Amino acid sequence: MTAQPDDRGVSRDLEINPIFSREPVRVPRYAMPDQGMEPDTAYQVVHDELMLDGNARQNLATFVSTWAEPQARHLMAECAEKNMIDKDEYPQTAELETRCVHMLARLWHAEDPRRTTGCSTTGSSEAAMLGGLALKRRWQHRRRAEGRPTDRPNLVMGINVQICWEKFADYFEVEPRYVPMEGDRYHLTPDKAVERCDENTIGVVAVLGSTFDGSYEPVSGIAAALDDLESRTGLDIPVHVDGASGAMIAPFLDPGLTWDFRLPRVASVNTSGHKYGLVMPGVGWVLWRDRDALPDDLVFHVNYLGGDMPTFALNFSRPGAQVVAQYYNFLRLGFDGYRRVQQTCRDVATRLAAEIAGLDPFELITDGGELPVFAFRIRDGIDTFSVFDVSAALRERGWLVPAYTFPADRTDLAVLRVVVRNGFSHDLADLLLEDLRRALPRLREQHEPHRDADDAGGFAHGAETKNPRRPGRH
Repeated sequence: MTAQPDDRGVSRDLEINPIFSREPVRVPRYAMPDQGMEPDTAYQVVHDELMLDGNARQNLATFVSTWAEPQARHLMAECAEKNMIDKDEYPQTAELETRCVHMLARLWHAEDPRRTTGCSTTGSSEAAMLGGLALKRRWQHRRRAEGRPTDRPNLVMGINVQICWEKFADYFEVEPRYVPMEGDRYHLTPDKAVERCDENTIGVVAVLGSTFDGSYEPVSGIAAALDDLESRTGLDIPVHVDGASGAMIAPFLDPGLTWDFRLPRVASVNTSGHKYGLVMPGVGWVLWRDRDALPDDLVFHVNYLGGDMPTFALNFSRPGAQVVAQYYNFLRLGFDGYRRVQQTCRDVATRLAAEIAGLDPFELITDGGELPVFAFRIRDGIDTFSVFDVSAALRERGWLVPAYTFPADRTDLAVLRVVVRNGFSHDLADLLLEDLRRALPRLREQHEPHRDADDAGGFAHGAETKNPRRPGRH
């Protein structure tokens, strides 16, 4: 097979000399090889290329779990071939999913946990879209019953929502009504939410843990403002809580915070099992207050392999291993175990934030006291380097710390963000601090910043600025 050069004249094929072969082997990069090879040789080729990836444990950009106990990994390997959708063939895996839904229903104070409707998903993005679909369908049913048009639904949310909500609005033809940031207000507030609601509003999304800075949105305040709106106008607008991260933090660390099904206006909640649910990717969960919150016409009854199977997920075939791992974690840790893990994460985050705030160039936006996530900026008056220079300097030592600008109307604000997850210890935090301190003298010697937002890369993980120049509804 003849190698094809790319635009730079570099061969697209791989020339390798794996330890399992005496002769060099040529492997096409972008085409299936004509002949196969020994499994050990194929393994070595792939293994060597993957060495160029970043170290997942040093990835402080992602919210996704990068550590799991060996027993959890063993269970996932034992279930790798199980298809979550085959409930007749794998009834006990389906049973474990049901148990997890009941456990989450109790954790989130559902009125009748045994009858709470919910399901697993591939992640919090799919779960959020299911929550949004239920809001839209409920609104459509009510409008049709009133003889009113259903062609202009809108959804109210802060500009800080994760990108999945922008996708939801585009894919399912809902007008996104974003509340921009202003001054020191970096997320949705009750007054700003109510200002954008009208008879076509299918719901309000409240985020329990903003990806931009780790802060909680005031869910109870938003619900109270919507209660007042209904008393004045008759508009009954439900709330969906995007608890991708916070719904697995607040129950354990902030028990006095009312944000869940204790609020009658909260219709649904989603979370990510592979974030602070402590499971390796990917699994998410979505629960509805009751059967009325999930219209029955969104539930499909499939005659699959001889059995009637109700399903209301967007995906069909998907692995069951992560659901099994979620159940393992619930058993293994229990409430107190989750509390201790999440408290350790918060302790590391708040201490690390305080140490960074003590370094002269930096100023905190948040301190890790809600999600174990914090954002910080460069102080006014320091103009020899940017947050993007800091991110690049840390990357030289393997640390992936994202730098990005905030969305409208605070695109002038550029920050770095640190996500502390299970497995990021006080010791690793100290190593990060040492590398940050080591980089600062060199950065101070610069005459001007060397990098800007165009050099930031693409690893903001949920803190993407919504750009009206790109495709999609805005």
